[in-house]
Amino acid sequence: MSRIVIALGGNALGNTPYEQLALVTETAKPIVDLIAEGNEVIIAHGNGPQVGMINLGMATAAEAGTIKSDMPFPECGAMSQGYIGFHLQNAIGNELAARGLEKDVATVVTQVLVDEADPAFQKPTKPVGAFYDKETAQRIAAEKGFTMVEDAGRGYRRVVPSPKPVDVIETNTVKALVKSGTVVITVGGGGIPVVRKEGKLVGTAAVIDKDFASAKLAELLDADVLVILTAVEKVAINFGKPDQENLSELTPELARQYIAEGQFAPGSMLPKVEAALSFAESKPGRKALITLLEKAKEGIAGTTGTVIHL
Repeated sequence: MSRIVIALGGNALGNTPYEQLALVTETAKPIVDLIAEGNEVIIAHGNGPQVGMINLGMATAAEAGTIKSDMPFPECGAMSQGYIGFHLQNAIGNELAARGLEKDVATVVTQVLVDEADPAFQKPTKPVGAFYDKETAQRIAAEKGFTMVEDAGRGYRRVVPSPKPVDVIETNTVKALVKSGTVVITVGGGGIPVVRKEGKLVGTAAVIDKDFASAKLAELLDADVLVILTAVEKVAINFGKPDQENLSELTPELARQYIAEGQFAPGSMLPKVEAALSFAESKPGRKALITLLEKAKEGIAGTTGTVIHL
């Protein structure tokens, strides 16, 4: 039996609640395959499209005067954790029941601690919400103190920081649930970012990369395997070129060499490799796997995917 943390991408969950509910029914099957083999499985997930949709919906309704206020970003993250968590626990619960497996599935609304001194707060990079013309963007920036930037010729968007996770506040709760045999869904969307101010936890407008949060969670739970799911079966170097090479295994040294060479795209594969590397190096015997969802079982068995280990 292994303790496995699985990181699902937010884009893999669809762009509407209806699409998501249909997709998670399929997502549940390979996850339940791993549970059926006796593994302890903890699920993390992204929330990019979903938190954007909630944020935009609330902001649009507030601008139109139909609701009294827009929704602060940490609260949007919490709402996305709830609704994605509901879909996942519903689909996984139904799949477990269909196979005669009696297991509870629970979603934990999770806060993740970040450092107020993280340099990411000085340089917000994550675009969220709607596109605006320059005049509207300047008005919103002045009224709300948001950082607005021009985005690829499509207009101006708000950007928020993407700090690194330091700790998962609900770790002990997740541990207790896992120990009781519950399948846990946690650190949704990388977790709700919180900072410590005068001994209190305070939500902050930021987005934590879900792969880094999953690696931190796996480390804190003393997991055996971190599975980062993506759109390709294996990590590759020279991606999309005639001399593309798919990698079955990566040592930390080789991973760092390829990162230095710029082999991995900053917005997609780079954070996955960096997160996998941080978990693999956190303790001897831990391994990280990057692969497709439907190949997770074979990847853990060592027959496909890209494995990073000491």
